[in-house]
Amino acid sequence: MTIEPITLTAGDAEATVLPGNGGRIGGLRVGGTELLRQGDRYGCFPMVPWCGRIREGRFRDGAVVHRMPLNAPPHAIHGTARDAAWRTARVTRDEAVLTHDLTDPWPYSGRVTQVVSLAEDALTLTMAVETYESSFPAQIGWHPWFNRTLDGGEGVRIDFAPAWQEERGEDHLPTGRRVDPLPGPWDDCFGMPGGVDVTLTWPGRLELKVTSPEEWVVVYDEQEAAVCVEPQTGPPDGLNSAPRLVTPLEPLEATTVWSWRRL
Repeated sequence: MTIEPITLTAGDAEATVLPGNGGRIGGLRVGGTELLRQGDRYGCFPMVPWCGRIREGRFRDGAVVHRMPLNAPPHAIHGTARDAAWRTARVTRDEAVLTHDLTDPWPYSGRVTQVVSLAEDALTLTMAVETYESSFPAQIGWHPWFNRTLDGGEGVRIDFAPAWQEERGEDHLPTGRRVDPLPGPWDDCFGMPGGVDVTLTWPGRLELKVTSPEEWVVVYDEQEAAVCVEPQTGPPDGLNSAPRLVTPLEPLEATTVWSWRRL
């Protein structure tokens, strides 16, 4: 199993993919400038087979209640795949294909495939969860940590126009009520029925758009070093509130594109 870091190149863009560290994107450089926060826990990691928090680590599938480890007590957070080594299935100059087989503590068998494709002005991430055995609920998402500043410049601006915000309870999970979007700082889930479309602008440096056909995005900007824009196939605790089913006939698939231009 090849778990060595992979470097993709396209024009003056360069991406580092880390199969051995949760299949995450370890870095994205444009013209030599690093866009992602560095460190083993950062970059951009895949959230699968669920996104965000599961309340008290418990989710129901029919009459069965499953319990996930409480890695963000009192909840379980961000899936299991980010803690595993992924396999490298194929690599070219500008594309890498990684796979991960779901296993304990996740109670179902399945395979996750992630495709990382780099162009001169965009990074495209595609993920699919498939099974040949029992159907199960799942979610797909990505958790990028974008640097708040680039080379000491002005702080990033976040622009988006969600249709609603999921009201956040004291336990950091949606209450089930939708409210009008509130001003930041945020650690919140938003609905964008026309598809995720969020613009990050580093004044005088770079504009980057995060887009996805999915309608859910979590925005997190409570840390000084970085901001997160997380497209996903459902809201936090979505295995309970808005499950998407993976079946032998129908995998769960999602994609996101980060496109950029110099300012």
